[in-house]
This record gives sequence, C-alpha cells and structure tokens, in this order.
Amino acid sequence: MKPDTHVLPGHEDPACGPVRNLLQTVGSKWSMLIVAHLAEEPRRFTDLKRTIGGITQKSLTASLRELEKNGLVERAVTPVVPPRVDYRLTPLGETLLGPMKALTDWAVANECAVARARARFETEQAAAATRRPAPPPI
Repeated sequence: MKPDTHVLPGHEDPACGPVRNLLQTVGSKWSMLIVAHLAEEPRRFTDLKRTIGGITQKSLTASLRELEKNGLVERAVTPVVPPRVDYRLTPLGETLLGPMKALTDWAVANECAVARARARFETEQAAAATRRPAPPPI
C-alpha cells in the first residue's frame, strides 16, 4: 500500500506541538495580511497599520513580535531622530509566500462552495431551533 502524502501526523507525534505553535502564528487573524503587505516591500509600522486597516496598534505590535520571534520578519531600526523602524520579510518569511498563495488560490476557487455550505448550515440550525421543545420553566 502506497503511503498517503496528504495524511497529517497524529497528535501523539512529537513534532505536533511545535508545528501547531507555528501554524497558530502564521494562521492568526493578522499575520497573513502582514506577511502579504511585507511581500510587496519593507514597511514602517504606521504604514502597515494604515494599509492593513482595522488592526489596532496592540494587535499589530503583538503580531509583528510573534512573526519576528519565529524568524519570519526582521525589524530594522535606523538611528535617526525620531528613530525609524522598518519591517521586512526574512528569507524564511519569503518561503511562506508560496503556501500562502496556494491557500489563497484554494479560498478563491472554493468561495462559492463554502458560501453554500454556510447557508445550508444556517438553514438547518434555524430549522432545528424551531423543532426544539421549550425548556421547562424554573
């Protein structure tokens, strides 16, 4: 029997913990947007905040620190007054662009199917809610 290359390791696999942590970082709410913006060119903090839109200063700071901690983003401080801080992708961060593009392509290709599944789920949930008996009075 040929091994299936699409089977993910089990949770008992020792590699699962570190991989899960890394996937939590790159899959967080803001990380992919930050990486996508940095793929275009290095950017300053305020430029990232403005171009991403909707992200708080606290969330942007936390996400950039997490990406920097994992070696995906580099923070460069230029000693001028006021100090200039630029963020750019590291070579490791650039390797994330291919998988991000693949995931984005998948999302675009399957957007309609996902929308139909969501609508079907909502319809089923609403129908089930109308069939449930009311809870007994207290």
